[in-house]
Amino acid sequence: MDRAARAKENFLKGYNCTQAVLLAFSDVIGLSEREALKVSAPFGGGVGRMREICGTVSGMMLALGLIFYDSDHVTAEEKKALYVREQELASRFRAENGSIVCRELLSGVKTDASPYPDARTPEYYKKRPCPQLCEQAAAILEEYLREQGVLTDERGE
Repeated sequence: MDRAARAKENFLKGYNCTQAVLLAFSDVIGLSEREALKVSAPFGGGVGRMREICGTVSGMMLALGLIFYDSDHVTAEEKKALYVREQELASRFRAENGSIVCRELLSGVKTDASPYPDARTPEYYKKRPCPQLCEQAAAILEEYLREQGVLTDERGE
C-alpha cells in the first residue's frame, strides 16, 4: 500500500487527519508509530476541532520539521529554509483544494467547534472530504520527499 492510501486508511481506522498523514510517514520521520500518534493528536479537526489549519496540512508540516529541521543549529537561515518548504507544500495543497483551512474545506458540512469528536459512522464519511484530503496530503508530501531525494523508490522508501 502506498503512503497516500495508507494515510486514507489510517483516517478510516479512526485516527484524526493529522495522525493519519504523519503515521503514513512514521518510518521516515524518526518516530515510532506511538510517538507519531501522540505528537500529532492535538492537531486534528483543524487543531482541537477549532477548524483552523487543516490537520492534513499540519501532518505535512510536522513531517517536514522532523525530516529537514536541524535543531542542533538553529539559525535564521535554518528557519527560512523550513518556512520555504512549508509554504511550498501548503501552496501545492491549496492549488488542489482551494484552501488549507479546515472550516473552508468543510464548507457545506455541518460542523461545530465543540471538543466532542463526531461518531465515525458511514454517514460521517459520506459527508466529509477528510479521507480524500488525507490521501492528497500524503501524496503531496511523498512527491516532495522524492523530489528532495529523501524517498528514492517507487514504494516511497
